[in-house]
Amino acid sequence: MPNPAPRLPDRTDDELARLDITTLVRYGLTAPPGPRRTALFGDGAVGAAVLLDRLGTRPRSVAFLADTVRAGGLAYAAGLPEPLPRPEATAVVCDWLTAGAGLAAGVDADDTAARWLRAVATVVELRQRTRAARS
Repeated sequence: MPNPAPRLPDRTDDELARLDITTLVRYGLTAPPGPRRTALFGDGAVGAAVLLDRLGTRPRSVAFLADTVRAGGLAYAAGLPEPLPRPEATAVVCDWLTAGAGLAAGVDADDTAARWLRAVATVVELRQRTRAARS
């Protein structure tokens, strides 16, 4: 049986960009599998990617930050003076890192944050490749 036509997204880029990503990080990082974790890795990851993409952030910068979080932890990454190359992107991502670090939830939260940042990097890359293919 062929796949049905894809569903249109429930939210626009503008709506996703207005999500409170910091709150999603705060409540989603330590949540067990379920609605909060799904919100973080679903709409939250896409909303974060929309914001960072609009600021001209390269996906590899976000992926590098994910590796830094995995290696050093959220608290370490939150203390970096410039976790991303652009000051505007740094301001945005510092709120997320600080919210996660404030949980003091240990290695599990650090690993979840690293996976989430990796997902954000992937969505940024997909957005940029799709845009380039249309040009």
